[in-house]
Amino acid sequence: VHIAILASILSLIIYWFIRDRHRVRNLSGKHVFITGCDTGLGNSLAKWLDKRGFCVIAACSTVKGGQELRTCSSLSLKTVKLNLADPNSIARAVVFVTEETAGKGLFGLVSNAEGTAPVAPTEWLRTEDFHSALDVGLLGLIEITLKLLPLLKKAEGRVVNLINAKGLMAFVGGGYSLSKWGMEAFSDTLRREMQHFGVKVSIVEHSFFKAGVVTSDVIERDLLRLWNRLTPEIRDSYGEKYFVE
Repeated sequence: VHIAILASILSLIIYWFIRDRHRVRNLSGKHVFITGCDTGLGNSLAKWLDKRGFCVIAACSTVKGGQELRTCSSLSLKTVKLNLADPNSIARAVVFVTEETAGKGLFGLVSNAEGTAPVAPTEWLRTEDFHSALDVGLLGLIEITLKLLPLLKKAEGRVVNLINAKGLMAFVGGGYSLSKWGMEAFSDTLRREMQHFGVKVSIVEHSFFKAGVVTSDVIERDLLRLWNRLTPEIRDSYGEKYFVE
């Protein structure tokens, strides 16, 4: 029995070692679409994949972000302006990707976007406060994924959803953690469904990065704004001491 267990463990180790040594070959002509490329992880990934030889299509939320990315990349890297909270902007980006791939399909979709959200106790929030995070970090990413699935199926490509691990620790109210947990569930369901078409779906739960960090000044400003709009009854139930602490 002990020998069988050791043999199974050894076989598993060998399998993982062989699997992790696999590399994608013939990178030229393979299109990868990445969202959230103005700064941070998406920006770095776009540059790295561009140097590796992929045909990168980088979505930026600002014209400036796209211009700066193009100046330090090869001519094959293309940028498109994308607002994930705007269905029309998503539709335009999908048309752009479809034209760029020219019938080849989409080798990769990397979803990397975070909507802003006020940090506050749940009772201090209204429904519209949740939208600022969910419209971009969940619903927007879902919509663009659904619209690009035909291209991904054509190329038997892959979806990689980048999820900040801090969003999986629901220690504060608002839509931020909801968006991250939502993308986890969406990705897991999509992974099983797309297996039939040869499309792979992965989640990368990355750690903390300096880019895009919300400062304490912004947090305090939002807290003060939310506190001031509370009804007197709710403010009294928490008390001034709670707010200050």
